[in-house]
Amino acid sequence: MDEKLDIIAIGESLVELSTNAKLSETACLYKYYGGDALTTAISALKMGSKVGFITRIGNDPFKDYLLESWSSEGLDISQVKLTQETNGLYIIARPTLDEKEIVYYRKKIAPSKLSIEDIDSSYIQKSSVVYASGVTQSLSSSAAEAVEYAFKTAKENGVLTAYDPNYYSAITTQEEAKEAFSRIYSYIDIMFMNIKHDASNILEIDSYENIIKKLWDMGIQVVVLKSSDNKGYYTGYNGNIIFTEFYKMEYLDTTCTGDAFNGGFLHAYTHGCTPIEASKFASILAGLQAQGIGAIKSIPKKDEVYSAFRGYNA
Repeated sequence: MDEKLDIIAIGESLVELSTNAKLSETACLYKYYGGDALTTAISALKMGSKVGFITRIGNDPFKDYLLESWSSEGLDISQVKLTQETNGLYIIARPTLDEKEIVYYRKKIAPSKLSIEDIDSSYIQKSSVVYASGVTQSLSSSAAEAVEYAFKTAKENGVLTAYDPNYYSAITTQEEAKEAFSRIYSYIDIMFMNIKHDASNILEIDSYENIIKKLWDMGIQVVVLKSSDNKGYYTGYNGNIIFTEFYKMEYLDTTCTGDAFNGGFLHAYTHGCTPIEASKFASILAGLQAQGIGAIKSIPKKDEVYSAFRGYNA
């Protein structure tokens, strides 16, 4: 692809099956697709960014559905490669606001075959931002090497990098998450971090001010901290820390809402917004996304987000 890209995301794709009923009772599951880095990619894409996705998908009955869906969205899939492993899967049920059931099948899946061989340096150079997460690194040692190589290549070529640890104890350990972060922090320009899950486990700090200052000291220029306790986002850059509250306090499903926020932020930031403005824009996108069930199919339309953003800044 010769066209300049705003964002390149590296990570896994998963088939999503969802229902509004309990898994023990439902007779129907709705098919879609998800994954943390993919949610970030599609969120930015739906807002108007030019986005590429680097992954491996399995040669199974879901292959054509995934490729055709991404292509129809406008996602650049020129760096998506086929492998013989199966595609990952998760099933999510949200029978009530207070109930949520989720089951993952993501061991030894196709994206775990990601490696340095999948990172084309000339492709990286054509983007404004390269994004990856700790989930991508946790797929396999070769996937972790691919992220490190992509970030290093980006840094050497003046391309920004953005990272979210997305720590989840069900898929990685605290020690592994710390190691994954330590391998790439020197290449990170934009950091997304959940105070409760990421910062407390990786940095072992729970004060938003100390977390941001620590990351600044490590050379990371823009930091966005997500706080469910304070119901908002702390954005730190250029010596300033500004709080942005959640756009919506009530929600139906928060699956990948943080990843949708990341996509909204990167879209706004690469289209001329300051980090503070980008956080406001992303808060709107994430708040609206959480009103539906599922990761990607609940991403709001561009016009809805921009209309709310204009009103937010009025």
